[in-house]
Amino acid sequence: MSTGMMWFVMILVMIASMIIQSVLKSRFAKYSEIPVSLSGAEVAKIMLQAHGIYDVQIKSVEGMLTDHYNPQTKTVNLSRDVYYGHSVAAAAVAAHECGHVVQHATGYAPLKVRSALVPVVSFASNIVSWVLVAGIVFIQVFPSLIWIGVGLFALTTLFSFITLPVEINASARAVKWLEGAGVVNYETRPMAVDALKWAAYTYVIAAIGSLATLLYYFSLASRRN
Repeated sequence: MSTGMMWFVMILVMIASMIIQSVLKSRFAKYSEIPVSLSGAEVAKIMLQAHGIYDVQIKSVEGMLTDHYNPQTKTVNLSRDVYYGHSVAAAAVAAHECGHVVQHATGYAPLKVRSALVPVVSFASNIVSWVLVAGIVFIQVFPSLIWIGVGLFALTTLFSFITLPVEINASARAVKWLEGAGVVNYETRPMAVDALKWAAYTYVIAAIGSLATLLYYFSLASRRN
């Protein structure tokens, strides 16, 4: 991939990312106005109990869309609007995060792979930029170094793509449970699906951007060698 093409793709990815983030915030604001009977915290508690999970805590955290499940501490961390909110948006997010808990409890394969990669990818992310720069500077002395950098970046790209089925599956579990438990109905179910769909798009565009960057680094390393 040429430098010009690389920048063109990255600009497209950045524009798409901004559009997706804007639509995502708009959708969540809209669906936060649609009431349901349970708060996000109640949805999380009941969903976990329905799956026989009693050793995971549900906590309120600061920030917007900062919701996440931490398997190390066994906590479902919900932003205040989700934790206390009685809305379609709050229910969808809370159920999605509990979908990750159920994945963890049932040994969902992509999640196991993703979790195993976390420490490696964290290390790779911290040093990959320095390795790539050093590989370019010292290309005549140590030509293999730039390929090490490409390999490290490839790990982060792999991580991005493994994240996709994990997020999509968690959303599918969330919608199925919300409907089965009667938290959403034929009118509000499409809203929950739509909210989680736009959240998933953020992961899709991140994976595409990572792949485009990887292809650029690969072509750069090939030319340098």
